[in-house]
Amino acid sequence: MPRSVNVVAARNRRRKLMKVSKGYFGRRKNVWTVAKNAVEKGWVYAYRDRRQKKRNFRSLWIQRINAGARTHGMSYSQLMGLLNKSEIELNRKVLADLAMNHPDAFKAVVEKVK
Repeated sequence: MPRSVNVVAARNRRRKLMKVSKGYFGRRKNVWTVAKNAVEKGWVYAYRDRRQKKRNFRSLWIQRINAGARTHGMSYSQLMGLLNKSEIELNRKVLADLAMNHPDAFKAVVEKVK
């Protein structure tokens, strides 16, 4: 009895993955084994970096808040401690936006907690 291989499904699976690898450089775009490895590695990086992006943004917000706080004579940790003590619930994203784009509003927040 001849061996049955599901060529239709295999070809569709390969075609789908080769479509994802379109735009890669060199053999990564048109050789099946190289393209498969490149695409799978890309998916690993994408999964990892969706989580890293959150860390990077939090770090950026902290740097911006620290820079804004130091222009008003206090450090980041002092500002956050005073904010918690005075029960002002502004998250770091909003505080960083105020420090960067609305310095008058940020100054008002700092004066309120002092």
